[in-house]
Amino acid sequence: MKLSPQDIETAAKDLLAAEETGQQIGLLSLRHPGMTMDDAYAVQTALMQAKLAAGRRIIGWKIGLTSKAMQDALKIDTPDSGVLFDDMEFAPGGEIPAGRFIQPRIEAEIAFVMKADLPPAGVTRETVLAATDFVCPSIEILDTRILRADPDTGRSRIITDTISDNAANAGIVLGAARHDPARVDLRWTGAIVSRNGEVEETGLGAGVLNDPVAGIVWLANRMGQYGQTIRAGEVVLSGSFVRPVECPPGSRIEADFGAFGAVSIAFA
Repeated sequence: MKLSPQDIETAAKDLLAAEETGQQIGLLSLRHPGMTMDDAYAVQTALMQAKLAAGRRIIGWKIGLTSKAMQDALKIDTPDSGVLFDDMEFAPGGEIPAGRFIQPRIEAEIAFVMKADLPPAGVTRETVLAATDFVCPSIEILDTRILRADPDTGRSRIITDTISDNAANAGIVLGAARHDPARVDLRWTGAIVSRNGEVEETGLGAGVLNDPVAGIVWLANRMGQYGQTIRAGEVVLSGSFVRPVECPPGSRIEADFGAFGAVSIAFA
């Protein structure tokens, strides 16, 4: 750990203020050169504790940076993760109010909804499948409370910035379809993502660590190292298999997963 407890607390408070005011903060990686991933997760935990103290409730978890393209872009070889809170879930087919987010983008993902707790260690593919109630199509809404790039140096965000910022998580939209993960080939489950009727991205579940279930395995075992567990009833976003799609005001998004279902959301 490079950051002091005061550094961690200050970073979390600054991120909360950015979310509340819509005014992004500068890169934490520039504020704290040498900041580690453990430091970043400590900031995320402080952020989580502040939200829980304010009355928020955890409804699940997200996995990010699972694709090779995104890992190569950030020069890392591991995914990251973040927390889903109850005020982040939006109804499918609904509309996000104007001003709710700063710079929203979306990704298409396969969501897992759990029916049993996962153990804190030794989680396998079979463990995840046995503990999953169903899988469904979903849209993750991303936002950034940290600048994407520093205006003076041009330096882009790095992994410690995104982890600190709750892995850039902002919202989830779950589709209505429900499937048994043991009866669907999730590697071949894909989506056509359109914005305002034009196709922007396409992809397959295999883009997520070659198997979306592998993302849940990774997350459960990583969380165990931090004293956390995935619990029954929680939603886990397994990671995006498309690049993020920008959502300026007026964007209408549809993710068509074919036989797996569909999910849509609009931005006022």
